[in-house]
Amino acid sequence: MSKAGALRLLDTTVGAGPGLYSRIVERPGLGLAPADLEGLIADVRSVAHSVLGDRDLNYGVFSGDPETLSRTVLTVVYEKRSRRPVAFNALAILNADLGGRAVEVLHLGLVMVRPDVRGSGLSATLYGLTCVLLFVRRQCRAVWVSSVTQVPAVVGMVAETFSDVWPGRPAARRSFQHERLARQIMGRWRHAFGVGDEAGFDADRFVITDAYTGGSDELKKTYEAAAKHRDAVYNELCATELDYDRGDDLLQIGQIDMRAAGRYLGKVAPPDTVPGLIGGFALLTIQTALLPLVHWLDHKQPWGSLRAWKT
Repeated sequence: MSKAGALRLLDTTVGAGPGLYSRIVERPGLGLAPADLEGLIADVRSVAHSVLGDRDLNYGVFSGDPETLSRTVLTVVYEKRSRRPVAFNALAILNADLGGRAVEVLHLGLVMVRPDVRGSGLSATLYGLTCVLLFVRRQCRAVWVSSVTQVPAVVGMVAETFSDVWPGRPAARRSFQHERLARQIMGRWRHAFGVGDEAGFDADRFVITDAYTGGSDELKKTYEAAAKHRDAVYNELCATELDYDRGDDLLQIGQIDMRAAGRYLGKVAPPDTVPGLIGGFALLTIQTALLPLVHWLDHKQPWGSLRAWKT
């Protein structure tokens, strides 16, 4: 059995649109052979060079650090004919705790798309599909997600894709869980997304001040250069809360759950289509019939008052 198989890590290939496919690999530093890992990182760097030219990033997956790659989920999109890598997303798996219980936070991390294929709707694959697959892999338990960005388009995408996101929509509210996770992320994991120790954090607004000092310097943008969202509310949020001259970022925290999975399904397969109807029915069946049984039989996970018997 391969190392990946022994660890039951996700390593799958799925379609990503006309003429494209994506490879999604969970914890490649643990699950891949050295040659395969080297090739995957080379593909990621190839996309980065197409975006940044000769400039290099010196943090995260680009560093080749084994520890970093052991807590990363990589999604790389390729052209089917040429097998040329055209986009990638590097999700970081961050450990935290809530109420004395260990939890994993999926940090949405860095996304890059070759300039010649932008506008082809890859964000649904790079963000939504990867998180949905990981959600299903975790028996459809709600999974916390986080994002650090100064790009209004990304702020809006996160707010509209995931559940209970703060800051996000105007009606969003910050909970104790949001604040608890934010403080842990900033206290323990800022190096995972290239934020230096000298950067500040406004816990009331979830704004990271002077964020581009820990290896992510090349990603700093002006407000005018940052991609805008179709809904002006997210553009206004960023313009109001962030100081682009200083280099601020917004920290967003939310969840991938059944509602978020359903919204993603509705985007890729509208509910008035046959695939959409089938997918919606499948989600309903899983939620109401299959998941309670799966959760009941799994004695390894705590479920509050719903306890499985021990064998």
